[in-house]
Amino acid sequence: MGHRVAFVGLGVMGYPMAGHLASAGHEVTVYNRTPARADAWLAEHSGTAKATPAEAADGAEFVFMCVGNDDDVRSVTYGDSGVLATIAKDAVFVDHTTDSPDLARELSRASSDAGADFLDAPLSGGQAGADNGALTIMVGGDEAVFARTEPVIDCYTKTVKLMGGAGSGQLTKMVNQICIAGVVQGLAEGFHLAEKSGLDINEVVEIIKNGAAGSWQMENRAETMAARKFDYGFAVNWMRKDLAIALDVARQVDARLPMTALVDQFYAEVQALGGSRWDTSSLIERLRQVDEKK
Repeated sequence: MGHRVAFVGLGVMGYPMAGHLASAGHEVTVYNRTPARADAWLAEHSGTAKATPAEAADGAEFVFMCVGNDDDVRSVTYGDSGVLATIAKDAVFVDHTTDSPDLARELSRASSDAGADFLDAPLSGGQAGADNGALTIMVGGDEAVFARTEPVIDCYTKTVKLMGGAGSGQLTKMVNQICIAGVVQGLAEGFHLAEKSGLDINEVVEIIKNGAAGSWQMENRAETMAARKFDYGFAVNWMRKDLAIALDVARQVDARLPMTALVDQFYAEVQALGGSRWDTSSLIERLRQVDEKK
C-alpha cells in the first residue's frame, strides 16, 4: 500500500526521486522554492503541490528533503513555514541533502522535540542515478526507523545501508567525496600526461579501464574529459562545499587530509577560470590552461 509522502526540493536530484515515489503508488505532495518547477513536476506525475514546506509536510507519514546546503536545509525546516511546524507525530523526516554531520545531529534532536523521527541520508550516483532509480544512499539514524523507511525509498535506490547513529550518513558521504576527489585528480594528471605525450586518451582508457586503474569516474568521465565537455554533472561549487565539510570534520577529529586540502585548492583554481558550474572532472582543464598560458 502507498504512503502519504512529502518531497521538499525538486532540483536535479529531487525531481526524479519524487517522481519515482509517485510511480511506486505513493501519495506525493511536493514543495519547491520556484513554483514553476513544481508545476512542471505535476505535469508529469500524479500528486499535489503546496506553497510552503509546512503545508507539504502536514499529514505526511514520510517527509523527504533534498536541497542545496546547510542554510537551505534550515530555511525549509524551521519557522512557521518549515517542515517541523506541522510534521506529524511519529512521521519520519529524511534529509537527502549533503550537509554537515553537526547539522544532521541538530535536525535529529529538533525532530525528536517535534515528536518525529529523523534520518540523514545523503546520496551518491548523480543525476543519472536519480533518473534511473539507482542511487546509493548512506544513512544515519535509528535502526527501527531505517527499517520503516527503507521500503519507501527503495524505488530510487540501488544500494542503501544504515551506517550508524545520526550524522553517520553524512560522515560516510564525506569519505565518498574525498575518494572521488582523489580519483578525479589522478585521472586529470594521467590523461594530461597522455595528451602531452601524443597518446589518444580514449584509446588509453580502452586498455587500462579493465585493469587495476579502472573506476566509475574513468568509465563515465574519460570521454568527456578528452572532449573538454564539462557543462553537466556535479558542479565544482558543490564539490567545494562538500570538501569544506570534510576538512572541517577532519579538524574536529584530528584526521590528516593533505590530498583533500590540495585538490580543494585545485578546484578553487577551476572556479577562478570560470568553472564554478563545470563538472568536477574539469580538474584536467586547470592543467591544460596552465600549459596554454606558457
